Amino acid sequence: MPPENLEAYYGLPEQVRFCARCTMSNQRPASTPEFRHTPASKKVTLHLDAEGVCDACRHAEHKFRIDWGAREAELLQLLDAHRSADGSYDCLVPGSGGKDSAYQAHVLKYKYGMHPLTCTWPPILYTDIGWKNFRNWCEVGGFDNVTFKPNGRVMRLLTKLAIENLLHPFQTFILGQKNLAPKVALQHDIKLIFYGENEAEYGNPLADNSTSLRDRSYFTAQNVDDMSLAGLPVSELIGRYGLKRADLRPFLPADHNELERSNIEVRYLGYYLKWTPQECYYYAAEHCGFEANAFRTEGTYSKYNSLDDKIDGFHYYTTFIKFGLGRATYDSSQEIRNRHLTREDGVALVRKFDGEFPKKYFQEIMDALEMEPDHFLGLCDRFRSPHLWKKDGGEWKLRHAIGAVDEEHRAA
Repeated sequence: MPPENLEAYYGLPEQVRFCARCTMSNQRPASTPEFRHTPASKKVTLHLDAEGVCDACRHAEHKFRIDWGAREAELLQLLDAHRSADGSYDCLVPGSGGKDSAYQAHVLKYKYGMHPLTCTWPPILYTDIGWKNFRNWCEVGGFDNVTFKPNGRVMRLLTKLAIENLLHPFQTFILGQKNLAPKVALQHDIKLIFYGENEAEYGNPLADNSTSLRDRSYFTAQNVDDMSLAGLPVSELIGRYGLKRADLRPFLPADHNELERSNIEVRYLGYYLKWTPQECYYYAAEHCGFEANAFRTEGTYSKYNSLDDKIDGFHYYTTFIKFGLGRATYDSSQEIRNRHLTREDGVALVRKFDGEFPKKYFQEIMDALEMEPDHFLGLCDRFRSPHLWKKDGGEWKLRHAIGAVDEEHRAA
């Protein structure tokens, strides 16, 4: 049972339970629109069924029973309805040139004869390998690309505020990235947007595992002034920090009425084609010149996931602080679900790498954000939920570490 009188922040379940199949716990928040991602909000977290198995693992299990030939036939029907006869853009693929977006764009263009436009909201701080892979995506893969580079001063300020208010280094990046594609589609009169993996892959409720993102309100704004960004109301960002509405517009959703009139369809390619990240990596390397890192990524054991932004490591480190779930947990859970790892091996990798401090780019990021390192470390301590963390010998330790005695509730 959870210790008495220990508060659980962020609306997290007080009792920590681990999935019986992968390494994820019920502390993982389900993906939600980032405008509502605030520390005080109540979140829906990863669901574990009566057998202690999470929705993401159930979804992975279901993938092995799907008739993928029939799904491809559905895809062909969809593409035939949108394919342009004159070579004009007929679909939009947002991405950075990582393994997933490289795979998506290449398959659509060269296997299925579509004419994709790609679009990119660039990383806050490109890594060398990230920049190289982006260039290879366009040059080796052969794709037209629209890149929107936001105002650097505004981006740095919002990133800093998101860290201070939410301990979420990626919040404003995710917002800009997610909201860019509908705007580009509107500008170029493209009626079909393809994202890659359905979010059910990572634990959203199984009911969300549909062919398309039907709730387009995710991408639209009806009353911008009611929204928050970087943990602050838009009105406060404008009044207190001297920002203009135009400065914030790139991070905000498209106009609701305009998007509704457009009849744009938003689809998941992973619904139609079996999605396996490792296979996407091999495909992207062969066809688009994608390269993995020469070294292991901090916080995990892998070398080919989320390579393009120097702040990636801080995003996963802060999820470890807030939810007790680090980068190795996310990587190993995915590979267990795709039958590339056993749970035993995954547990060992999590215990070895989860929560490793991302020191490689630490000072560079602090300098870019004009933040003192001690201030960031102090924020990390402030955002630790008491039901997850305890001080032991002057060091912070998880109360419930996977593979430890505290995992007794895993399948309870």
